[in-house]
Amino acid sequence: MSMAESKVTGIVKSLNMLEDDLDSLSSKVSDMKKQLSIKTQAEIDNLLEKTREIATKEAEIAINASKEKANAESAKIAQEGESKLSEIQSKVDANFDEAVKHVVSTVLKA
Repeated sequence: MSMAESKVTGIVKSLNMLEDDLDSLSSKVSDMKKQLSIKTQAEIDNLLEKTREIATKEAEIAINASKEKANAESAKIAQEGESKLSEIQSKVDANFDEAVKHVVSTVLKA
């Protein structure tokens, strides 16, 4: 084998080794892309779950605040109703004798 053939053979071997290294790197890059994709999806799922939890807590806070406001309004309305009922009862009691006299007078005239 001549020196030129030996150099060419060495270059070819080096190129083959370089090609193998490139294939290996390409495979490793592909694996890393898959791992990154899996990790990214896991992080997205995690963030989505946390977002749901936060939204649920915020909704519960809003609902509880609305319930408290509604209960306060309901109590206020009930109190006003009781007050009006007392006022009406007082008027009925104050004018009861006069109403009875009017009814008796009307019945006796008839």
